[in-house]
Amino acid sequence: MWFYSTNIISLYEGNLMQHVTNQYFKTGIQMAGVPLPSTNSARPVGMLKNCPAHFQTPLMSVDKLAENLGIASIHVKDERDRMKLGSFKALGAAYVIASDASEGDVTNTTYITASAGNHGLSVAAGASAFGAKAVVYLSDTVPEDFATRLTKIGATVVRAGENYEASMVAAQKAAADNDWVLLSDSSWDGYFDRPWRLMEGYTVMAAEIIHQIEHVPTHIYLQAGVGGLAGAMAACFRAAWGDAPMITVVEPAFAPALTNSIIEGKFVSTSGPVSDMGRLDCKEASLIALAGLSRDANSFVTLTEKECLDAIKVLPKYNLDTSSSGGAGIAAMTMSDLPSDARVLCILSEGPDE
Repeated sequence: MWFYSTNIISLYEGNLMQHVTNQYFKTGIQMAGVPLPSTNSARPVGMLKNCPAHFQTPLMSVDKLAENLGIASIHVKDERDRMKLGSFKALGAAYVIASDASEGDVTNTTYITASAGNHGLSVAAGASAFGAKAVVYLSDTVPEDFATRLTKIGATVVRAGENYEASMVAAQKAAADNDWVLLSDSSWDGYFDRPWRLMEGYTVMAAEIIHQIEHVPTHIYLQAGVGGLAGAMAACFRAAWGDAPMITVVEPAFAPALTNSIIEGKFVSTSGPVSDMGRLDCKEASLIALAGLSRDANSFVTLTEKECLDAIKVLPKYNLDTSSSGGAGIAAMTMSDLPSDARVLCILSEGPDE
């Protein structure tokens, strides 16, 4: 059942996808000093042309699923092989490190971050490519296979904290103590420059989609953890397509950081059990992402663990094998009441859990 406390949503069990209409659409929550997401894809696109691992990922037309749902079309941006790292996150931290390297030598630089998995892989890969070092803090809830993948790329892995937020606090302290460069995919008061640049890297995906898709979508579903991907995508789509698409942000019911902030009209932290949607299990939103999404998203929905797991079980028959984190947007779409002429866009942000 649902429990409400000072208008803050938390869910402990049941099958009730919660929908919250964004009352701040087009104006945004006023957040002094917080920059809005970049919509300038030209710089990261130009820089990635020099990366041998970069190639445009496919935009899949999933006709059979659209037919089964009784809607006009579904397009899914497939990020499962992005730069051989298996996630859209390859566009973020690696781009920031490449930007640093274009401005000076980084071979004596150590980049440190906290990660739920894929962001850490991007930091590790970017550092390795430019001769820098990477230290990645993981909470106790992150699967060991992510730690193994990180060490294979050359990162030093440190376990710290029972959740993402605790591991980030530990990473911040280590950065200050050792004069390392903190490279987070989230943002907070006083820490905006690098996460803003990181989100700019994600605009490469949006530019690809805008070029690949034939018709402007009527509905877009974007899953969110701290909100970096969703914030960057929504800003770019609004710049290209105006108010036409209905943009929905999807979060785990156990981690409704953006949803609760929209309800309260300000940044709020949330708490709850650990979600199986591990890469989305973030209890605090990025301020840059919140500023952008409060302006650009039409609505926010939260999925229960059961809802998401049940929905992604059927995706392999459509060649959409993924994890609950990677398929949360598609899951929400399949449970939505869409009109027969709906043209839907979703992001398949990673492959299945190993």
